[in-house]
Order: sequence, then structure tokens, then C-alpha cells
Amino acid sequence: MTPAARIATAIDMLDQYLSGAPLEKTLTNWARGARYAGSKDRAAVRDIVFQCVRCRDSYALLGGSLTGRGLVIGHVRCDGGTELVPGGETRLADMFSGDRFSAAPLSNGELAHVRKAPDDLPLDLPDWLIPELKASLGDRFEAVCAMLKTRAPVFVRVNLQRGTREAAQASLKADGIESCPHELAETALEITSNPRRVAQSRAYESGLIELQDAASQAVVAEIETQGPVRILDYCAGGGGKALALADRPGITVFAHDADADRMRDLPLRAGRAGVEIALLTTDQIADHAPFDIVVTDVPCSGSGAWRRAVEGKWSLSQEKLQALHQVQAEILDQAARLVRPGGCLAYMTCSLLKSENTVQIENFAARHSSFELQRQRQLTPLDGGDGFYVAILKHLSQ
Repeated sequence: MTPAARIATAIDMLDQYLSGAPLEKTLTNWARGARYAGSKDRAAVRDIVFQCVRCRDSYALLGGSLTGRGLVIGHVRCDGGTELVPGGETRLADMFSGDRFSAAPLSNGELAHVRKAPDDLPLDLPDWLIPELKASLGDRFEAVCAMLKTRAPVFVRVNLQRGTREAAQASLKADGIESCPHELAETALEITSNPRRVAQSRAYESGLIELQDAASQAVVAEIETQGPVRILDYCAGGGGKALALADRPGITVFAHDADADRMRDLPLRAGRAGVEIALLTTDQIADHAPFDIVVTDVPCSGSGAWRRAVEGKWSLSQEKLQALHQVQAEILDQAARLVRPGGCLAYMTCSLLKSENTVQIENFAARHSSFELQRQRQLTPLDGGDGFYVAILKHLSQ
């Protein structure tokens, strides 16, 4: 595919998304049917589409309309970034040439629009959420907003039972993948070249590494374990945190999720990593309780991970956020009953909002005097990874 053909395809994908089609499904269906598109073409189209959704309001302003065409015009004006670049009109003429497989040339109205530079670009956030996010982030608000417009780095977690971080780097390099250690966690490597090769690398296939954001690794590291410990990952999802915990010596890990189908790949991943994780249904939990540690990575707005989950911020509503608050509180109350006296409850979100983080913990403490907050930590994209929050609460002996 030519660059212009990629642009035309991205416009079509975006129009389908703006009409209500799920973004990931739209891209997957196209990739399966587009036999003419090579792996680089599919990756390029995907990158264009995701960046356009990340910067939806800005690109719509720059392109003159909230349409696939308008978004891609804005994208080209920014050269795929977040700031206007010189020569945008020339690039637009090349990409919108009207040739075979290319989008139609810009109309006179579109040309007149792109010759104007806006005074300011939007924050690319839902308007109703801006006050709460600003209150939650304080003086970090503008810098975090700028980060949320960019693509997130790719990180892997080194399975220390299989090898060292240096060994993982060497193995990745042998497969043409460059990486560097990241300060957020002693197990974290940031992939600096060829990230799409990671899942086919020998380090990945042998279980030496696992894809996991550095901030996610950092909040797991906040959970202290000494000696034999039984841990329940109560909202396991795909199981990334359960796998990280199971990598520690002497740890017995159980995983549960209200939607058991989300854990379907966990046995395969655990086998590759050389660890054991017991999957529990909701009915089975009581037979194994109480636990020394219960981890609750609860459903949340995902605001800390909007660089990856680009649809999330546009699909979030005030009503959905309020419903999430209720679910989070219910999960905390359920999980508290599963922690032995003297044990710990770990509450986690990939959210930047106080209402999902510190406020939830304050409300929980008011309901449960037998739990004491030990420590809490808030990470934002400014720390290098996704935005994450973790609170560690101890169940006091009674």
C-alpha cells in the first residue's frame, strides 16, 4: 500500500468507528479481509487510526469536521503528532491526490480551512471530566493531558525465576529488539525498537519475559511478601498481576474474575512462565479463604491507560463513572471479608481520578474500622508508564 492508500483506508476505518462500530473489531475485520495489505501496512493503518482517536477533538478542529476525513486531515497537518508542522499543505496534496486508492483532493473549503492555524488546540478529553481531572492532578494536569495525546511505550516484565534483566536484554537483542531498563520496577524493560516482534521473540516464547506496563509492575512491587504467602487476585482479568506475583519464590497464587472467560489464556501464560496459578470460580473462593493477601485491580475509568485504550475516554460518561464507583466499593467490601486478620488488602486502579482512588479508600476506611491504610501511591504517565494507583490496607487482628 502507498502512504496515500493507507490514509484512505484509515478514513474508512474512522468513519465506521464514528458511526458506532467497535474500533478494535473494525480494524481486525479489515486486516483479515485485506490480503493486499502487508504487516507494515496493517500496522501503519492501525497507528493512524489510534492516533486520530487519541487526538479526536484536536484533529477534528484542524481538519474541519468530526469525520474520518476531517480527523485524517488533522493528522497529516500534525504529521501524526500533536503540534502543527511546516509544509502541511504540501503533504495534504500528496496524501489526498485523488489517484487510484487515494482519497479525493481537498476541496476549496477544506483548503481555506487548513490555511488557518487555530489559536489553541483542545485537550482531547470529555468536557465534563476536565474539572475532576484537573482537581485530581493539580499542577500536573496540563503535562499529563499532553502525554495522553501520545502513544504509550511498550514494556515487558522479566521473569526473574527464568533469568536476569540483562539476560532478557541480550536475548531480545539477538532477535533484533532493542530495550533498556526502566526505573519504575526492577523487572521492567522498555522496548525501544521493533516492539511488534516481542511476541515472536525467543525471550517471550521461553517465558523469560511477559508484556506488562512498567507502572503495572511498580504497583505489584508495592505488595510485600515474606515467606510462604497465599494470594488471591480477585479481579484477575488477563492475569498479568497474578503472573508477576507468582514469579516470587514461596508464593501460592489464586486467580478469580467475575467474567471467567477473561482468564482463558492465563493457564497458557502461566505454563510458559513456569509458574502455577489456581483458577477459582466465585463459588470456590470460600473453600480457600481466608487469604494472606487479596488483590483487587478493580474496574475503573481506565483514565491512566487512555494512551492505549483510546476509545475509553470518549465512551466514558458521568453515569458510567458513577456506576463504576458503586462497583469499586462493592468489590472492596467483598474482598475485605476474604483477608485473614493480620493480612493485607491491595486496591488498584489504572485511573488518575481521586474519586476512584483516594476517595474510595477514605470511604472504605469509614466503613471498615478493622482495616488500616499502610501506604498508597499514585503514578501518572509523567512517571514513564501508565497512570496507576495502589493502596495497601492491613487487616488488624481482633
